Amino acid sequence: MFEQLGLIGCGLMGGSFALAMKRAGLVKRVVGYSKSPTTTERAQQLGVIDAQAPSALMAVSNSDLVLLAVPVAATEASLKAVRHLITPNMLVMDVGSTKSDVVAAAQRTLREHISNFVPAHPITGREVSGVEHAEAELYSGRQIILTPTDATDLNQLERAEALWKALGCRVKRMSPQAHDSAFAAVSHLPHLLAFAMMQSISMQPEADDYLSLAGPGFRDFTRIAASDPKMWRDVLRSNHEEILGQAALFREALRELEQAMQADNDQPLENLITAASTLRAKWRMGAQRRSSGG
Repeated sequence: MFEQLGLIGCGLMGGSFALAMKRAGLVKRVVGYSKSPTTTERAQQLGVIDAQAPSALMAVSNSDLVLLAVPVAATEASLKAVRHLITPNMLVMDVGSTKSDVVAAAQRTLREHISNFVPAHPITGREVSGVEHAEAELYSGRQIILTPTDATDLNQLERAEALWKALGCRVKRMSPQAHDSAFAAVSHLPHLLAFAMMQSISMQPEADDYLSLAGPGFRDFTRIAASDPKMWRDVLRSNHEEILGQAALFREALRELEQAMQADNDQPLENLITAASTLRAKWRMGAQRRSSGG
């Protein structure tokens, strides 16, 4: 059990983490700080945190666990603000969707305390933001990616892994670089495509009429376009090289489908669709086995 969680960022991700820790009996007290005092006050009203801190530094004071739940672009400033009160036994984590930039920020700011930092990426979230939407179940059954560096203390890494497992998560370790390459393909590019899809419709005079006819397929494909704009602005910018590489591969695949549509023979188009459908079905079966522990 941790004596005190210093929560920097009391929105959806941070608030859900605090609630999950409380429900699991893993923390005695949660002290929270957000850039907006209104958010911190609301978090206390909802029982997400037990006390409000006037600054990030004061949230860290007397804490043995610190979680940064801020936009990735704010990581460096947040770490710089709190580094003076990091103690040898304090576990410091983040929940950012990109990791190479987060690790680089930690290396620049934490100095001798870099061993306390265990970068983490929970594969979860919602298309809404704000502490009002925080829920203790957000992390349950989800995969957590930890991206330690050579400077990460093994004891802190094991503490982080045990913590996430106690919250009902499946933990995987990756290098920051491997993480960013993988999630450019399976998360960041899909968000970019969803944003582009909505933008392409908005550019047409008939946009409202078209949207009134949209069904479940369109809803499922574009759901993530409703994600937090500031968060995804930071993610897309920070991991833009990997994402642009994936976008180039997507354009190549799209061109192949376009050419098959225009061909006299139906078979090439059907083959491409079959290959995509088969891979999607295989992935879904594997995801179901993983989620059930099989």
